[in-house]
Amino acid sequence: MAEKAVVIYSGGMDSFTILNRAKNEGFDLYALTFDYGQRHSKEIQFAKRVCDELEISHKIIDITAINQLLQSSSLTSDIEIPEGHYEAANMKSTVVPNRNMILLSLAIGYAVDISANKVFYGAHSGDHAIYPDCRPDFVHAMNRVAKLANYEPVDIVTPYLNSDKTEILADGLKMGLDYGKTWTCYNGRDKACGKCGSCTERLEAFAANSATDPIAYESV
Repeated sequence: MAEKAVVIYSGGMDSFTILNRAKNEGFDLYALTFDYGQRHSKEIQFAKRVCDELEISHKIIDITAINQLLQSSSLTSDIEIPEGHYEAANMKSTVVPNRNMILLSLAIGYAVDISANKVFYGAHSGDHAIYPDCRPDFVHAMNRVAKLANYEPVDIVTPYLNSDKTEILADGLKMGLDYGKTWTCYNGRDKACGKCGSCTERLEAFAANSATDPIAYESV
């Protein structure tokens, strides 16, 4: 029997790559997508389509009630989405307070409940500058807690913790993945904006890999 594993799957590039990598490694996957009251649900829709296509067990968890506690972020409120690179100070407005600790805690609980001993999570080095809950110190600390919080230890697996989005994309392209099945833009319009931090980093990754991004942009 294949080993069970939970994947925190947003529908974006990084988690899409991890989902497929874990599937190729033979895990019996259980994907979790969280609706925490983010500005739009496009990533969630993309996540559902991919899991349906790959026939992966998929739960979309409504935790929108927490949104009222997390209004300081531009991703969960009416604060204007900043443009530019993640290294710019203004991008700190996209930090959702304690988001990954909340999502990891729920995913660990689900893993224990279904007798899975791994939770895959898409932290990567490109996020280290702005997002404290994507940095190695946080991930290693959460991993220690995950092994203490229940009778059954759970391992938080972060294959790309020390890789940037260019390296993640390179790995996905080697696997033959179609990134037209992902949504990264912080805005939920028909086309990606091409200007927010998420779009900027994504476009840089495709350029560095001499590849063309299959999704449509308003501005590039």
